[in-house]
Formats: sequence, structure tokens, C-alpha cells
Amino acid sequence: MSNIQPYSKAIVLLLKKTVENNSPEWERIRTYYSEIQKYLSVIGLELVLKEEEGFAYVKQIVMEDDTTLSLVQRRQLSYEVSIILIVLRQLLEDFDNNPTDMNATERFVSANEIKDEIRMFLPERYDKVTFERNLERYIHNVEELGFLEMVGGNSNDARYRIHRIIKEKVTLDDLDLFKQKLEEYAGAI
Repeated sequence: MSNIQPYSKAIVLLLKKTVENNSPEWERIRTYYSEIQKYLSVIGLELVLKEEEGFAYVKQIVMEDDTTLSLVQRRQLSYEVSIILIVLRQLLEDFDNNPTDMNATERFVSANEIKDEIRMFLPERYDKVTFERNLERYIHNVEELGFLEMVGGNSNDARYRIHRIIKEKVTLDDLDLFKQKLEEYAGAI
């Protein structure tokens, strides 16, 4: 006898990655939200469904003592990847607050635009030549984290969609804190 539920495939997909509203499992996630949430809570996870943003993901439940069950491994990000994430988050925030096209719901960015935006965040004494030489690798790392998706072009003129989950992972408080630390760092040089 099988215990497989109609939403089992959706749970497996959620455990692997963010699920978008164009996924075949999207409707199952919406329909079986309560059942999926109940299942995930047993292993210390919470289902986050952002219908208006068009995606769902799971996150660890933080217990009363500020700990988790440590099911999901946290990764230390490099300084360069952190800067790219901050820049992408700021670009998305600016897009949402000042849309150039009222019908547009997604923010697209080119590799050159990322490079231009990042220049403002790099400290004066930072090795910018090495950074630009490795920029493609850093962008690829951000893609692997699920915050960017290549939608056209090649490595020289690639276009990316900024995934809205970045708003969940990099908050406005994170943006402010990063900018503050950057100013402190610049003042110390």
C-alpha cells in the first residue's frame, strides 16, 4: 500500500528549489497548502507561498531559542557575490517603486548593467580588474543560488531575470546594514 499523496511531487520539488507559478506543481501547492504545511512542519520547515509574486519556497522554522533543526545548510557568501546580491536587490526595489512600464512585473538586467552598478559599491582600493575578470563566475554563483535566471544572450551580452525571491532573502534592513558597513569601510581607508 502506497502513502504517496497527490501533493508528494510538489513537496519533493519544494525541497529542491523555489517553485514558480509556471510549474506544473503550482496548482497542487495552492490546492494542498495546508497539507503540505503540516507535513513540512514535522521536519522543521515552513511553506511560504507568495501568490502575488508568483513563487513558493520552504524555509526553516526558527524555534523559541533562535535555533533551527539545521536541515538546510547555510553557506558563507563571498564578498563579491554579496555585492551582486545587494545590487540586484536594490535594482528590484527601484524597479518596484518606480516602474518604467506599468505592465512590467519582472526586472531584467544585463551583465554590463550589473558591472556598472557594482562599480559604485567597490571600495577605492579594491582590485577592480580582477573583479571584472571574474564577474562572469560571480554571476554564475548567483544563478546557482536561484536569484538570477539567464533569459537570453551569451556570456558577453547575457540578459538575466532577477528572481523575486531575492526580496525574501535580502531584506530592506539587509540593504541598509550593508550600505552602512560599506560607508564605515570606506571611511576607514
